[in-house]
Amino acid sequence: MSRAFVFPGQGAQTIGMGQALATAYPAAKAVFDEVDAALGENLSRLIWSGDSAELTLTQNAQPALMATSIATLRALEVEGLGLGHVSFVAGHSLGEYSALCAAGSLTLSDTARLLRIRGQAMQEAVPVGVGAMAALLGLDFETATAVAAEAAQGEVCQAANDNDPAQVVVSGHKAAVERAVEIARAKGAKRALLLPVSAPFHCALMQPAARVMAEALAAVPIARPSLPVVVNVRAEAVTEPDRILDLLIAQVTGSVRWRESVLWMEKAGVIEFWEIGAGKALSGMIKRTAANATTRAIGTPEDIAALKA
Repeated sequence: MSRAFVFPGQGAQTIGMGQALATAYPAAKAVFDEVDAALGENLSRLIWSGDSAELTLTQNAQPALMATSIATLRALEVEGLGLGHVSFVAGHSLGEYSALCAAGSLTLSDTARLLRIRGQAMQEAVPVGVGAMAALLGLDFETATAVAAEAAQGEVCQAANDNDPAQVVVSGHKAAVERAVEIARAKGAKRALLLPVSAPFHCALMQPAARVMAEALAAVPIARPSLPVVVNVRAEAVTEPDRILDLLIAQVTGSVRWRESVLWMEKAGVIEFWEIGAGKALSGMIKRTAANATTRAIGTPEDIAALKA
C-alpha cells in the first residue's frame, strides 16, 4: 500500500492548532520553540491564544501552519508513524514548504524564515483593493480557464488553484475577477464568489514577490529530499535541489495544480493520503479527485491515537 503525506495551505489556520500536540509530545513542542527562535518572536503564543485576525495575516499564517504541520509529523515519528512508509510528500501552496521541510530539503528554521518573507512579499506585492480572488464551483478546469481568459480584457485574470474536478480559484485584478464571477454564473457554475483574501495569490501580479523569493531562496541551502516531493507548478515528483529552487520561485506566480498532483500520485500507486496539520480541506479535495483513495486528517493527539487503535 502506497501512502503520501500532504500538507495544508493558507486558510486552514485556527487559534489553538497544535497546542494539544505540543503538550502531549515534547518533540512537537520543540518545533514551535525552534520556529519562535528562528523568527525572533513568540509566534506560538499567537497560534495558541492570540487574535484570529492577526493569525490570519499572511506573514503569520504561513509559518504558523508550517509549524503545526511539522509538529504533527514529529509526534507521528515518536509513535513510529513517520515517513518510513511514505512514498511521496506534497503540499498546497505554502504547504509545499512544509513538505520540503518534512523531507529534509529545508531546515525548520530556514523554512520558518522563508515563509515569513514569502508572506510579507505576497502581501506587499499588490496594493490592498487592487486584486482579488474568487472560487468557481461546479466548473472544470478547462471551462474555468476559459472564463478567466474572457474576463481578463487586458487585465490579469488567471486560474490560480486547480483544487479538484469542480473547484477552481481565479486570481488577478479585482475588476477582472468580478467579471469572471459573472461569466462563470452565466456558464452554469453552481457557485461563484469572491474570497476574503488580502491579495491575489498565484497570478502574474505576484511577480514582485517572486523576485523577493528568488533572492531569499538563493541564500538558503536546499538539500536533496529524502523522498520525492510532488510540486505544485509541475504536478509531478521532483528531487533535484536546483529544480526545487526554480519551482519554488515559479510557484509564487504559477497555478497550484493540486487536482493534477493528486491524480499523478494516484497513478504512481498512492491509495492512502494523510493530511498532516491543521484542518481537513485537502482531504475533501482528494476524495473528490481520486474516488478510490482513502484519506486521514491528522492534527491532534486523538487523531494519532486513532491510527494506533
